[in-house]
Amino acid sequence: MYYSDGNTKRISWVIKTNGSKVEHEREHADIYLDKVSNEQSKYIALHVGIFWGIGTYIIKNGDAINVMLDSKSMYDHLVNDSQISDRLIEMRTFYIKQLIRQRKLKINYQLLEPEENLAGKLI
Repeated sequence: MYYSDGNTKRISWVIKTNGSKVEHEREHADIYLDKVSNEQSKYIALHVGIFWGIGTYIIKNGDAINVMLDSKSMYDHLVNDSQISDRLIEMRTFYIKQLIRQRKLKINYQLLEPEENLAGKLI
């Protein structure tokens, strides 16, 4: 299970696997710090966290991942592949989908309440 969250200053993610949980949080890079919306930050956190999970071998080629989202608009955009007028979100979505294709990940998006988002507690 993969949880992520973000705001104008920070991003975080939690990856739960069989019996283990890895938590990570960091400040935005200077190019994003106080320059992105909370919604944009959630996409950045999703992309960076998946990339980090692959780089640390927590997420492996062909893995099935339940991506837990606490934003209905983000859930609708990713599940229905709907267009969005935000360039930053479109680019992050492109990179997220590229990682999914390249690594042959099986993604299942699930909507949850914000208080259920484990990554939200790290911000």
